[in-house]
Amino acid sequence: MWDVIAGAIAQTTGQELGNVERRSVGGGCINQAYRLQDSTRRAFFVKLNRAERLGMFEAEALGLREMRQAGAIAIPTPLCWGVAESSSYIVLEWLDLAGRGPEAWEAMGRSLAAMHRWRNEDQQNNPRFGWDRDNTIGATPQPNGWMGSWVEFFRDRRLGFQLKLARRNGGNFPWGESLLEAVPTLLAGHNPQPSILHGDLWSGNAAIASDGRPVIFDPATYWGDREADLAMTELFGGFPARFYRGYNDEWALDSGYDQRKTLYNLYHILNHFNLFGGGYGSQASAMARSLL
Repeated sequence: MWDVIAGAIAQTTGQELGNVERRSVGGGCINQAYRLQDSTRRAFFVKLNRAERLGMFEAEALGLREMRQAGAIAIPTPLCWGVAESSSYIVLEWLDLAGRGPEAWEAMGRSLAAMHRWRNEDQQNNPRFGWDRDNTIGATPQPNGWMGSWVEFFRDRRLGFQLKLARRNGGNFPWGESLLEAVPTLLAGHNPQPSILHGDLWSGNAAIASDGRPVIFDPATYWGDREADLAMTELFGGFPARFYRGYNDEWALDSGYDQRKTLYNLYHILNHFNLFGGGYGSQASAMARSLL
């Protein structure tokens, strides 16, 4: 398997790998992850999963490429991906993530705002919400079919989809239909422009590189309301206060964000219920009650 991956890297970079050293590194709870380094000290980040998960890595690579087009924030370059024996793999540029300092997190906020402001030619000519392909949020499928209305997209492609999965997984959420009916009211008067989103922006998917650059990775990319990215940064430990200062200095959030962030984060809590069960169901119900 590793010979196949090394060959794919060589074909992509135009340089053979010699005397490759491999060590296991942290890569989240879904994939196995490794650092490869050859005798020239070139290093690569490799993630592995089952062969049938190749589509997940393809979508990740294309999402990274789309975000990189903005040129606003450091994002690892996807080099190659494929299947080797019984495993799918993706190879990314290796970035040393050892940086510290509040100024760097303020720069992270400014850089994310700049990425959110960026528009490709398609979005300039035909603003809409979604993406060219479906992807995953964690291990959960994430449908991204294009829609012209953010209200309809978030109701149907995000909350509605997760609630359907929750029912299949034994969730008892009697408030589900009422909440879906309330989405147009909860988002009334809010007309966001489509922004390229990371889509899974919690503290485990953002860091400061050793050279001080802000970095984001492991996306669930789509075009949506920028506030959905900001909302998730407040889950699971949150980002440093300087991050929010930097973001608002670059592009201030609209009034009503505090209510909308609960709605947007309900999507992620429902996803965690579908992935892990447990107390996430109670947390989702409490959030829904506060919205209704």
